[in-house]
Amino acid sequence: MSAITRDEVAHLARLSRLALGDDELDHLAAQLDQIISAVARVQEVTADDIPPTSHALPLTNVYRADEVRPSLTPEQALAAAPAAEEQRFRVPRILDEEV
Repeated sequence: MSAITRDEVAHLARLSRLALGDDELDHLAAQLDQIISAVARVQEVTADDIPPTSHALPLTNVYRADEVRPSLTPEQALAAAPAAEEQRFRVPRILDEEV
């Protein structure tokens, strides 16, 4: 497998809108080449009898029965809020309504 070039790293940086200096391009080219080599070594392993998995151990969801429990009323929950409106926490707008 050929080594990743400095020009390829510069191209990836431009696509990612990253401003990288010359020393950073050289450093990242060497690191990315090591990563690509490591991935290539893993792909060389023959594992025809091993099924593909997303996790090493099987995952199962743990469910519990829904139970009604005592909880706060809306008034109690909002009592210490700096601002409330229509039984909801009022927070500053962070997104503009531009379309």
